[in-house]
Amino acid sequence: MSVPTELRDAAKVSKAWPYEEARKLLKRYPDGPPTGGIVFETGYGPSGLPHLGTFQEVARTLMVRHALAEMVDWPSRLIAFSDDMDGMRKVPPGVPHQDMMHEHLDQPLSKVPDPYGCGHESYADHNNGLLRQFLDRFGFDYEFLASSDCYFSGRFDEALKSVLRSYDAIMGVMLPTLGEARRKTYSPVLPISPKSGKVLQLPIELLDAETGMVAFEDEGERIEQSILSGGAKLQWKVDWAMRWVALGVDYEMSGKDLIDSVTQSSKIARILGARSPEGFNYEMFLDENGEKISKTKGNGVTIDEWLTYAPEESLAFYIYRDPRKAKQLSFSVIPKAVDEYYQFLAAYPEQELEKKLGNPVHHVHAGNVPDVDLPISFSLLLNLVGAAGTADDGVVWGFVDKYLKKLNPDEWAWAHLHDAIDRLIGYAIAYFRDFVAPALDRRAPTAAEASALRDLDDRLGQHGNYDPVEIQNLIYEVGNAHYEKEALRDWFRALYETLLGSSQGPRMGNFIALYGIDDTRKLIAEALAR
Repeated sequence: MSVPTELRDAAKVSKAWPYEEARKLLKRYPDGPPTGGIVFETGYGPSGLPHLGTFQEVARTLMVRHALAEMVDWPSRLIAFSDDMDGMRKVPPGVPHQDMMHEHLDQPLSKVPDPYGCGHESYADHNNGLLRQFLDRFGFDYEFLASSDCYFSGRFDEALKSVLRSYDAIMGVMLPTLGEARRKTYSPVLPISPKSGKVLQLPIELLDAETGMVAFEDEGERIEQSILSGGAKLQWKVDWAMRWVALGVDYEMSGKDLIDSVTQSSKIARILGARSPEGFNYEMFLDENGEKISKTKGNGVTIDEWLTYAPEESLAFYIYRDPRKAKQLSFSVIPKAVDEYYQFLAAYPEQELEKKLGNPVHHVHAGNVPDVDLPISFSLLLNLVGAAGTADDGVVWGFVDKYLKKLNPDEWAWAHLHDAIDRLIGYAIAYFRDFVAPALDRRAPTAAEASALRDLDDRLGQHGNYDPVEIQNLIYEVGNAHYEKEALRDWFRALYETLLGSSQGPRMGNFIALYGIDDTRKLIAEALAR
């Protein structure tokens, strides 16, 4: 990509975290990149479907890759690696043909038959296909590699020989991290049984590192076989280090829960004569109760669920921010994430270059940031849907269209934003239906609140200006006339709870300008009638 000198210079000193991560690679290779360029990697376990963890790791890694490209003209690639040689330790719930799947426990996922019967060679092949579809859906630029292909093709053979040559040193790293009972049976090499096809976890005897020959006991019989070309796989911490060495990985990030694993794998990589990759440990997402999100528990938000209620750019925006801080990932964070994404998007064109590079949308859109400045927020649309009491996007568009024409009567002024607004209306209707409507409770006003509402109604009846700022000022005037200064917050809470049915809401001047003065007066009349 062609990068202006000014942008390169600014990127090299930017404090945005993708640039800080990319500078680790500049320090790693002060004399320029290795032959073949910089290799980024992300890993995926195909025992289940691609999930939010997969998305955030690939998206964040690509942000670092793009940051590096803006700093220097170095070739690079991203490997999306599937650990499909892992033994299937348990049958995932919800998968069809459970009995058949149980018959293949402990076999490599790449050897377990596809329970879905859709023509794939294995269960792993089925899920690997879903992974590629998933990554393609978001336009990610990657090279897919399956562990099974690397093992069986012999691509890992030289690295596997190196593991056997360093067998004692690797054991010296791993054994101190294990309990006493596990030490007695631990082996960094897991042979594939020639009898059952299972991944065996048992001690081995090293016979010849150069031919890969080892011996082990399988169903009471001593077996001698080579671990090369698919005859075995490695325990995962050793496997991780071996993969870094075999593929020449320069950068891989991982979750905070893998800090100890990174430490052990890095030691093993050094034993194998290589440097461990650069990277960092990101914090985990938490559910609304502060618990770590788990695929098994089903807590938190899935990608498909987020995309039901918000655009994918808002998800990328949310995961970009503060990767080293634990963040809640629940449905309640979606409206704010959407609105903040569009706020940063609107600010981008007028920012100085330094601030553009620190703006999350620069990294969400890999520098190709669309020119979008929406005149209406997602939160405002949610309240509009609630006030209008409709799931008809045509009705909602009627309010929005009138509002836009009052802001600018030229019908072409908003034409370029039609699709973005239309998409946001659809999301607002879905989110309101599933999360706002069930908790909606428009209470009756107190006597004091009713008096203030009547005053507001009278003033709105005399007000012909739809300017949101003037309407907001009018609301403040009513509040000041009926409430002490320190109690103004109670006035706005009363508006939200009696007119909108929630304890908090949008800037009321904006809402009334959007909803319309006549329709707002109807809301007030309904509240007073309670």
